Amino acid sequence: MKIALDAMGGDHAPAQVVAGAVRALREGYVRKDELVLVGDASSIERELALLQWTEPVDIIHASENIGMDEHPGQALRKKRDSTIVVGARMVREKKADAFVSAGNTGAMVGAGLFFVGPLEGVRRPGIAVTFGTAKGPCTLVDCGANVHCQPEDLFIYGLMAAEAMEGMLGIKRPRVGILNIGEEAEKGNPLTQRTHELFSSSNLNFIGNVEGNVLFEGAADVVVCEGFVGNVVLKVSEGLGHVLTTMFKDEVLRHGGAAAGPMLKQVLGTIGARTDYAEYGGAPLLGVDGLMIICHGRSDARAIANALKASRRFIESDVNRHIVEGLRKMPAIRNEGAAGSGA
Repeated sequence: MKIALDAMGGDHAPAQVVAGAVRALREGYVRKDELVLVGDASSIERELALLQWTEPVDIIHASENIGMDEHPGQALRKKRDSTIVVGARMVREKKADAFVSAGNTGAMVGAGLFFVGPLEGVRRPGIAVTFGTAKGPCTLVDCGANVHCQPEDLFIYGLMAAEAMEGMLGIKRPRVGILNIGEEAEKGNPLTQRTHELFSSSNLNFIGNVEGNVLFEGAADVVVCEGFVGNVVLKVSEGLGHVLTTMFKDEVLRHGGAAAGPMLKQVLGTIGARTDYAEYGGAPLLGVDGLMIICHGRSDARAIANALKASRRFIESDVNRHIVEGLRKMPAIRNEGAAGSGA
């Protein structure tokens, strides 16, 4: 097993990324012979020295980096020695089983699609973001990779995310729902209505439509939607969570004073541990022939370490093989999806 890590990607790279790699090594999430750091070699070596890590770690030098504000397509074409291109090529050439990056999300999606390539039967990959709810983890897919979905795409997202949830988190027969404006089957637009029909005729544990107001109650283990909707939900949720936490803290301190500080810290710490994106590390780009893990741009060492841990689980669970086998059992879905591959 080989996991490549983009040491230069993210708001806090390379310091926090390399620190996350060292943390993963010390915690036993990955072994020394399983990890490859991709990026500017001198910068990586400097960070390893600052962390007093003296054991050998494989480093693949990449002279370029794709910034967060760069156009993904243009950057991928121009920066052929960027960390994202180098990492994606390693996956394509089977020199790495996974590539993890907190860098430019669009570039990661483009590299996964054009350099790594899709799995058999998959038209477009989808970003699967896992977050905490009142009843446990939930995976929302797609969160921005594909904003022009067909019903077959959404169905395949549900199948892929269900396999990932079972393999990585041990959730047997995950409950799959469609994010919609009502619970009734006839609600929504033609995309969600046709998707409902596909799920209803499958052997997945389909529970029907899920409205946004119960998303964080844990109504489903997997929720599917098109990328535009998923990305908006994700960003609104992050912003709302931050604002509510700040308002709650301010009001408790205003009414309880300094004496409320210890209790407030404990409560917020407990809630934070249940809802923090860093707990799950990163979002797999489901549907590519390998593994691409997209981390939050603000990822710290803990998030990076957990992303490496999640990568190992994904590989060991052989999630991609189960996805392909699941799609092969549904030839009509596979063929309809493949028919639109030129769109």
